[in-house]
Amino acid sequence: MLTFKKGLSRGIIYFLEIFVIVISIFPLLWVLISAFKTNGEILGNPLGLPSSISFDTFVHLFENYNFPQYFVNSLLAAGVSTAASLLFYAMGGYVLAKYKFPGRTLLFTLFTVTLLVPAHSKTQPIFTLIMQLGLFDNIWGVTLVYLSTGMAMSIFVLRAGFMAIPKSLDEAAIVDGAGFIRIFWSINLPLAKSALTTAGILMFLNNWNEYYYASLLTMSDSQRTLPIALSYFTSEFSYNYTQLFAALVIVVLPGIILYIFAQEQVQVSMASTGIKG
Repeated sequence: MLTFKKGLSRGIIYFLEIFVIVISIFPLLWVLISAFKTNGEILGNPLGLPSSISFDTFVHLFENYNFPQYFVNSLLAAGVSTAASLLFYAMGGYVLAKYKFPGRTLLFTLFTVTLLVPAHSKTQPIFTLIMQLGLFDNIWGVTLVYLSTGMAMSIFVLRAGFMAIPKSLDEAAIVDGAGFIRIFWSINLPLAKSALTTAGILMFLNNWNEYYYASLLTMSDSQRTLPIALSYFTSEFSYNYTQLFAALVIVVLPGIILYIFAQEQVQVSMASTGIKG
């Protein structure tokens, strides 16, 4: 009887896992497959496979629209902001994890509480600041805004990552005469690779897919990011489903590929966020 219950529980767990996987992956596969189908095939048999595989639609998008510029803008805004954020937030997470000082808990709590603040509530001060800096309708203005997003989440993840590193390593380095910068840069930063990877991926994907501030702070076609361009194409390609799905693939695929290559580091880091200290 006990074996039957155990088998039934395991069967239910497997069923739920498969169900979640299917409903998560199916929409992505459907979009990818539809990008290689004609409009007639999409309307006639939405769930069917394409009659042939051709990249002409993707070539058409890059040759007849400004997709290369949109792609570069998104890569610049998301990549530069993520790289700079990792450096700054890693320093903050390291200090909060390894050093005891008055107000440390309060400071970390304040960082965490900002997760509850809606992004749109900061529109007015951010817009005013970008205008005063002369960065409106400039991809660098969007990059500057992205630099500040994800701060609370990143510090939360990075702090947990640094807390998982034994303090005995720091103490041994101090005995050998290493200073703050050397201990942080040469010892703790390499050992916090999983946390850095997780924070970096989460920030990059959030910035890559961000729409609100990119649409608010840019006007010209040359400064658009991929999500903004996609919103325009949604109306332009309303009857050309093949090109619409191809544009969706261009926007979504880089983030998926990035996560596939770094998923192991992300899982390790997420497990370490439960460390107390």
